[in-house]
Amino acid sequence: MTRLVSLAVLMGLVALFGLLSFRVMASFLLPMLLAAMLVVIFSPLHRWVRERTRWPDWAAAAVTTVAVVLIVLTPIALVLFRAGGDAVAILRRPEGIRLDPHVLDGLVARFNELTGLQITAESVNGELKRLIEDWIGPIAARAPAVIAKILIGAIVTVVSLFYFLADGGRMIEGVTRLIPLDRRYQWQLLQEFEEVSRAVVSSILLAALVQAVLAGMGFYVAGLGKVFLLTLLTFFGALVPIAGAAIVWGAASLYLLFFEKNTWAAAGLALWGMGVVSTVDNIIKPIVLHGQSKLHPLLALLSVLGGVGALGPIGIFVGPIAVAFLQAALTMLRVEIGSLSGDGAGENSRAVASRRNGPPAGLA
Repeated sequence: MTRLVSLAVLMGLVALFGLLSFRVMASFLLPMLLAAMLVVIFSPLHRWVRERTRWPDWAAAAVTTVAVVLIVLTPIALVLFRAGGDAVAILRRPEGIRLDPHVLDGLVARFNELTGLQITAESVNGELKRLIEDWIGPIAARAPAVIAKILIGAIVTVVSLFYFLADGGRMIEGVTRLIPLDRRYQWQLLQEFEEVSRAVVSSILLAALVQAVLAGMGFYVAGLGKVFLLTLLTFFGALVPIAGAAIVWGAASLYLLFFEKNTWAAAGLALWGMGVVSTVDNIIKPIVLHGQSKLHPLLALLSVLGGVGALGPIGIFVGPIAVAFLQAALTMLRVEIGSLSGDGAGENSRAVASRRNGPPAGLA
């Protein structure tokens, strides 16, 4: 009886301090998840460094971390800092945000010609100033806090990446001992995480590359200059969820319409962008996710779209991982039910699952 009371008290303490710890660590969960995904993606590089140098684990982890920072995090940080600086500059000089009079006169004249309206250049500048003050102003005002949050998140990501690489095996071993789940099922979930992480990154990069190439073809046929630059911008734009490549081809279509006054080229580029460039993204990602992570194409598509809608940009990673984990958990449940009922199919599934008797190579 005393042991039962002690166990109950201990479980209550674990629940209490677990909840408090979660509240404390909640703001760092996304950076740590990003670090874990980077470990999975760059684990071949880490293994190569460790095998070639024969250095201690911490030294090989430090070299791999520096490489990841230079390859991935530094370019992202430069883009974010530049965007934050531009937002602050807009807030400090809102009265200076005015379109060039010569350009604006041409735009207004073209717009009036197409719509039959009679707007003036001065009214456009006034409306632009009002929008900047009402919409962009508050965003720019929060820019310092956002930049500080991004810096802290980047530091947490880098530090977590280093320790995951250096002590990942021991961390996984310690956690698996605390989880009351069959060891082979734990390895299976880790395997799912590794497969889905690589599949998500591969699908994003491949979709962005295909979209950039298709958009480049459209820019060339439409007669735009700087096709290479526009194609490169489309690639980076396609990495952004939701808006994606439409940011670039949409702006290019408007340029053709209002500046070049080429209505057919603008309409053709817009149709090509909507019908092909931005649509192929929803075809490539499910196919790659299905091929590399065993997710059904419909589940792969819905997990990406639903993840972005529910969690924002990070949902493009979390959504497929959550669905893959659910699929794996249902498979495990089927195995256990089949085993309890003496079903031969359950025994066959158990035999297949038992092959995963160790952690994935990327997380070992």
